[in-house]
Amino acid sequence: MTWVLSDDVTAFPGDAEDWLLRDPVRNTVPLTVLRGLRSGVFGDGILCGWFVEDDEIAGAMLHTPPYPLLLGAVPVGALGSLARELIALDRAIPGISAPLEVADAFTRVWWRPETFRRSERLYRLTTLAPHGTPGFSRTATAADRDHLVSWFRAFQTEAHVDRDADPTPLVSARTNREELVYWYDGGSPVSMAAFSQPIAGMSRIGPVYTPPELRGRGYGSAVTHAATAAAQAAGASEVLLFTDLSNPTSNSIYQKLGYVPVGDYASVSFA
Repeated sequence: MTWVLSDDVTAFPGDAEDWLLRDPVRNTVPLTVLRGLRSGVFGDGILCGWFVEDDEIAGAMLHTPPYPLLLGAVPVGALGSLARELIALDRAIPGISAPLEVADAFTRVWWRPETFRRSERLYRLTTLAPHGTPGFSRTATAADRDHLVSWFRAFQTEAHVDRDADPTPLVSARTNREELVYWYDGGSPVSMAAFSQPIAGMSRIGPVYTPPELRGRGYGSAVTHAATAAAQAAGASEVLLFTDLSNPTSNSIYQKLGYVPVGDYASVSFA
C-alpha cells in the first residue's frame, strides 16, 4: 500500500479519475477541482496523489494552495501513510475538506492541531419544488466580474472558508463557463448562486450568497432554484449542494426545494 504524489496534474492517471467517478456524488469536490486544475484555474503549487493497494488505485487526493487538502471517499486506513508522505515533503496543509469520517481520521494523524471546524451536510436533489419569490434570474457575464468577486469575498469571510484565497481567477473561469446566476428584484441583483457544469451527470450548487441586508425575503431560495434549473438544463441528472450545519435556515430552505441529505462532511483548519 502506497501513495504516489506529483506536482504535475498531467501525471494524474486515468485510473485515479476513474476511481473518483465510481462515486461522483461523494467525490463531487475533488472531481470539480480536478477539472479546474486541468484548465489552469488554480495556478502554481498544486499537489495531486493516488493511493495504490494490490496494484489498483483505491483513493485520490488534491491540494491547491491556499485551499485545504481535498479528499473524497478515501479508505481511512490510507490516511496515516498520506500524512507521513506530506510531512516528509514539508507540505504546508492549512486544512482538510472531506467526508466526516475521513476528515476526522486525517485530523487524528496530522501533526498540527485543529483550530476551526465547519460541519457540513451534502444534499442531493429529488424533484425540484417551485418557489414563490418575486423577481427573475440572469446568467452573470464578464461585465459582472468585480461585483461577483466582492460577493465571493464576502461569502468566504462570513462562511470562514478559503479566506486567504483570491476568488478572481475562479470567478473569471466560472463566468466564462456560464456557471454564475443572479436573482434580480427591483431592478438590481439581490442574490447569487453558482453551479458546476456536469461531470458524469453530476453538478453541484454553491456558493449561494445574499447580502445580509437582503435576507429573509426568499432570495436565497429563488436563486438556488434558478441555479438548480440551470444545472438540469446543462444535462445534470444529479444536482448536489453543501450546507453549513450551524445554519438551520439554509438547511430548511434547501429541503423545501426538494433536496435530501446524503451524508456529513467537515472542513477543518489547522494551526
